[in-house]
Amino acid sequence: KVLWVIIFCSRVLETSSRFSAHAFGTSSCKMSAKDDDLAQVTMQAAQQDPAQFEQQYVHQVYDIIAPHFSHTRHSPWPKVAEFLMSLEPGSLVADVGCGNGKYLNVNPSLFMFASDRSAPLASLAVERVGGGGIEMCVADNLALPYRDGSMDAVISIAVLHHLASPERRLAGLRELIRVLRPRGKALVYVWAIEQEGRRGRFSSQDQLIPWHLSNKFRGGTAQPGQEQGVEVPEKHAVEYKRFYHLFAQGELEELARTAGGCRVAASYYDHENWCAVVERDD
Repeated sequence: KVLWVIIFCSRVLETSSRFSAHAFGTSSCKMSAKDDDLAQVTMQAAQQDPAQFEQQYVHQVYDIIAPHFSHTRHSPWPKVAEFLMSLEPGSLVADVGCGNGKYLNVNPSLFMFASDRSAPLASLAVERVGGGGIEMCVADNLALPYRDGSMDAVISIAVLHHLASPERRLAGLRELIRVLRPRGKALVYVWAIEQEGRRGRFSSQDQLIPWHLSNKFRGGTAQPGQEQGVEVPEKHAVEYKRFYHLFAQGELEELARTAGGCRVAASYYDHENWCAVVERDD
């Protein structure tokens, strides 16, 4: 019997505002005077309170765009699927920041524990997978509701780059390592600054990346953060901005070394992301 529960854990709120200032740079695209003013305001917000900055430029945005975002996420990336298929049958695996759940049914022999900070995305993941030995909760990467050493493996796909300070990214990785058993492995993907695909080149590592929410996915109910949206009539959409820290080559490996208690078993570049397999020490 499968029990589906979305758990709102009190630990989700246990984040600290005591972090050092971390300025973020301008986009490589042309910016108007209004954009420059917005950049100055957001830099000040990031320096004063990274947690609140993430609430505004990550969490609220994903809650608003969840149906459209899910619509654009279809097939698992092959190397992530390969990692999941390599695990022993019966392994306990945490998908941290699972989004719409596209990786949850890749290997039916695994027991998947899925979490996302966005309740709308978590609900969409439940709808997508439709049952089968998977537990879902709403939880923050910085305060996962799992015991120390309880997981055989973890996947973190496109999550850590949304944390707005070096200290918070380090804490996020340490939390992934904490829940791994000794010799357990975490697969981590983060956006790369070196990408030259559809998004073009970036001039700095910290960016506000636009998402154009198609009018057909706009909900009729007011949501926190909707006032940040900017109408883009020519695209029949509303533009929202999401914070990303774009990792440079070697930065993810250095983050793992700083985290301690683990080693980098493998690292590579895939789908415009820097990727690492991090193994917890004995």
